[in-house]
Amino acid sequence: MTSFPVQSPPHLTKATVTRTVHPPFAAELLTTLSVHSQYVLHGNVRDDHLVADVRDDGTRRNRALSLEDLLWEGLWRAGYKCLLRYDQVAGFTVARSEDGLDMNTLLQRNTRRLPGRPDEDDGSQAARVFESFARGWVGERPGPPKDNPRYDDYQKPVHAALLVDFASRIPTQANQLSDEERTFFLRCLKIAEEARPFPRPKTGRALFNPVIWLADGERDLPAWLVTSSVRVRSIGVPMPDLGQRRRMAELLSGQAGVPETATKLDVGPLLKGAEREEPTDEDVMRFARAAGGLTLRAMRESMRLARARRLSFAEMDQAVRLYELGVSRNPWTGGAVADSIRDGETLIGERVRGQQKAVTQTLDVLKRAALGLSGAQAASTSVHRPRGVLFFAGPTGTGKTELARAVATTLFGSEDACLRFDMSEFSAPHSADRLVGAPPGYVGYEAGGELTRAVREDPFRVVLFDEIDKADKGVLDKFLQVLEDGRLTDGQGVTTYFSECVLIFTSNLGVHGPSGADGRPLSSPAGRDRLPETPDERAAFEQEILGNVRHHFEHTLKRPELLNRLGGNIVVFQYIDGPTSHLIFKGQLRNIVEHMRRQGGLSLEVLPEAEKVLADACTRDLHNGGRGIGMKLETHLINPLARGLFDLGVHLTPGTVVTVSRVTLQRDGSVRLDIEAVPGERAQDRRPPW
Repeated sequence: MTSFPVQSPPHLTKATVTRTVHPPFAAELLTTLSVHSQYVLHGNVRDDHLVADVRDDGTRRNRALSLEDLLWEGLWRAGYKCLLRYDQVAGFTVARSEDGLDMNTLLQRNTRRLPGRPDEDDGSQAARVFESFARGWVGERPGPPKDNPRYDDYQKPVHAALLVDFASRIPTQANQLSDEERTFFLRCLKIAEEARPFPRPKTGRALFNPVIWLADGERDLPAWLVTSSVRVRSIGVPMPDLGQRRRMAELLSGQAGVPETATKLDVGPLLKGAEREEPTDEDVMRFARAAGGLTLRAMRESMRLARARRLSFAEMDQAVRLYELGVSRNPWTGGAVADSIRDGETLIGERVRGQQKAVTQTLDVLKRAALGLSGAQAASTSVHRPRGVLFFAGPTGTGKTELARAVATTLFGSEDACLRFDMSEFSAPHSADRLVGAPPGYVGYEAGGELTRAVREDPFRVVLFDEIDKADKGVLDKFLQVLEDGRLTDGQGVTTYFSECVLIFTSNLGVHGPSGADGRPLSSPAGRDRLPETPDERAAFEQEILGNVRHHFEHTLKRPELLNRLGGNIVVFQYIDGPTSHLIFKGQLRNIVEHMRRQGGLSLEVLPEAEKVLADACTRDLHNGGRGIGMKLETHLINPLARGLFDLGVHLTPGTVVTVSRVTLQRDGSVRLDIEAVPGERAQDRRPPW
């Protein structure tokens, strides 16, 4: 146990300070010490907290204190002489005291093993000390002999408070207590009921010796500990709001350029060149907004990080982003992404054929994200929002998923940067747990969420939610927080930030008309037997898709707020036309040739006559888009080609030239190929016929 010298709370100069304004949760505790003997403080208990000293002239001076210092300052003012701490690792220690040696001796006497109870466990011993503490240790305090004039003073109750630190770690599971844990908490509840307040010498107020439990969450302790007694009060400690973050940023800005040894906040100097930095109000506000969702202590650590990275105070938003993401590489800064977009415009257009307007809309969103202009029209946009959000709607096989992969390649250099989720796998209730992790006590809790874990591992990526209309409504609700605040907290309480991601949703919504509550179309769109071809027809088709998508979100899902967050980022894909279908056919045929060359060293040649028959067959029906062309190629070329090569009985050695000279479509729907396989020079030395 640690001894502390006699001390008073710092910064209390009664000549100039008329009153101190505490945070609401601390004021609630300090003003109810006469009616509650135990408190459960839960939530943001590991943070710094701001108090304001109001001076005689009306000015306010803000100070940042730890929770322990904050409570001790208020308790000291109320007449308490000691603040003790208990946790399962260190046991009982003296945190603050006006007579440290005396309190340590008292604790040592109470924490000894008692005669006749050598098998007393730690929980029983702790409960016994709690009980003595609640009684004020009357008659137990060490002092002078009875004939000493000060003897009576040492028989009076000790005015103290006890912090039970890391209280969430005491029970293994709050709803499944072991016998020892149940006995311990039951004794604590009984102590709360039997405790009596003691008058304070100066004020005469009768106050309890409070036991203050510090828990991460309200449910981390048995619910009946709080609900079974009016003597136990539960108080939430909230995260700092924007006003508190701004005041903390002002405190930290006052330390910019000040040597580390000269500041209580211990953040060190922030210099810009060789001159001392003078932060502006705009810099302070930018820092406060960037720290949304962070604790005040995290703001202080962000400033330390800025000092280590030699960033100025004006660049504290970058330090906060670095603190949140934990990576120093940021492809969005320095113009790297902008250069990639310029170089990738042509590449994207070649990968996604016949969707020029969709590609242009997508590139506009990416350019906006690269310049940091996403959400610039809003006065208070969250800095954690994703860099870009896109909703691809339109017929199947028109390039929606392919465009998402092309975006990942353009932005981050690889298709591996595209994290794809097939939302048809998340159609069941509670499937959202797969994305963010199961709650405590449920199967899979230790594994965490698939989405949150992957984004934390690499925050710079495109996250593709394919076929989002097939997801359960509970999954869609998760996206509200991501689109608005840019972060998700998983089942383990870890926050994941999506501020560096581009989110892309794809769907076939609206193609088959507006859907009802059961998800089925209410009506079939007119004229769909003939695909839109003229500019007017394609424009009308786009408006039809947009209207059906809106109807689905507003009336079927009853989630208009989700549609509102997508804003104008809904990109409509058109049915592919005839010229585009032939380009897609040629590209897929080229893929087949390249695949045979890589896999077996075979050289495939399709003669022009055979290619024309294949092209006509594969591009006759364009309702299924490019994916339909691929399926036709599989049934009209790949399957009969494989069957024909087996029937030839030729040993296909590397370098064999396989020629398809004719394609015949049979009346029964089958396909016959005229094939010739001749050993020849290696395929990599031959050029394709085109």
